[in-house]
Amino acid sequence: MSRSYRKTPICGMTLKDSDKPFKKAAHKQARRAANACDLTLEEPPATKAFGNPWGAPKDGKQWFDPTRFPEILRK
Repeated sequence: MSRSYRKTPICGMTLKDSDKPFKKAAHKQARRAANACDLTLEEPPATKAFGNPWGAPKDGKQWFDPTRFPEILRK
């Protein structure tokens, strides 16, 4: 593949690959809480109440200098 490299020099801040398991667990908690409450009598709980983003395994993304770290540009 001639273009098998990252074009935008952004990567995650930790060695964790993705937040997918964390997000799946948080959304499952939100769905279970919504199904448990009686929606005719009360409002469903806010979805932001589940899954603390500060407790996620990955801390977001950061820019890096591609001239100093060319190996990170490889996919």
